[in-house]
Amino acid sequence: MATAVLSGAENLTLIRAIAPTPNRLGLHASHFRLPPISRGAVSIRTARRRILAPKCSISAPAPRPASQPRFIQHKKEAFWFYRFLSIVYDHVINPGHWTEDMRDDALEPADLNHRDLTVVDVGGGTGFTTLGIVKHVDAKNVTILDQSPHQLAKARQKEPLKECSIIEGDAEDLPFPTDSVDRYVSAGSIEYWPDPQRGIREAYRVLRLGGKACLIGPVYPTFWLSQFFADAWMLFPKEEEYIEWFEKAGFKNVQLKRIGPKWYRGVRRHGLIMGCSVSGVKASSGDSPLQLGPKAEDVSKPVNPLVFLARLILGAIAGAYYVLVPIYMWLKDLIVPKGLPI
Repeated sequence: MATAVLSGAENLTLIRAIAPTPNRLGLHASHFRLPPISRGAVSIRTARRRILAPKCSISAPAPRPASQPRFIQHKKEAFWFYRFLSIVYDHVINPGHWTEDMRDDALEPADLNHRDLTVVDVGGGTGFTTLGIVKHVDAKNVTILDQSPHQLAKARQKEPLKECSIIEGDAEDLPFPTDSVDRYVSAGSIEYWPDPQRGIREAYRVLRLGGKACLIGPVYPTFWLSQFFADAWMLFPKEEEYIEWFEKAGFKNVQLKRIGPKWYRGVRRHGLIMGCSVSGVKASSGDSPLQLGPKAEDVSKPVNPLVFLARLILGAIAGAYYVLVPIYMWLKDLIVPKGLPI
């Protein structure tokens, strides 16, 4: 659920969905009740689901069908996309989409409250999110996992991360034992997962009893042009989809917190790349109660090189739109007087 302006708790109102809508997984979202609580959190109850939203008009587009192609959808395209993007990632992408204040705000629900916690940063890339984690947890207890060796090479160069374990791996098939870590963190990775439910199920599996997962990702936009490029580029889940995936995996006490750069002034209609931080607690030891079939994607299968190249190029063009959106919003913030909606 995207909104036009994200303001303080004093502007919140109760809204109830008219009817459930099927999501990409064929699931149906329950009716939602929006209580006037603060800090942009979403709490889940057994009998009802509660979502925080400001008092404003809401557009709730139906999620795209699972069969609709995304140009950067598969792991091979993402691998080569980041082969080149890793060169400028920390200096070009992060300033517009994933700032330090956003990172620290988004990591708060992870409860990184002890130096001895064991933490995995899944899809950790260049280690920008990990830098926020090691403020609270000893680096020797942190593992960074990513499928891109080019991104991980950047992480290895950062002095605060020298003691971290850095490994290549798949978010949908984690190389960690069941019940082995205290915290699971993933930021800016879910949009590339062919099967988000499988990745969140893996988060549940590797956590110890009482452990907490914190997943940070984009939200689906409501502006028509942003929807077009989001659908062409990669996965932009709706807020209720995040919640549904966590609940299905077995997580309890699911919370959703909205995040964004300060200069964005809460405008969410464009589907900001880092749009929400979702967390949940593992309530039972062992594997997730959710049973799934084979993986949606087998990276060992050969790919038509012309199709691959076309998908990579078209996806990169669509992604360029989301590099320009923060610049546009930053300029509007400078031009439009404070206090007025942008």
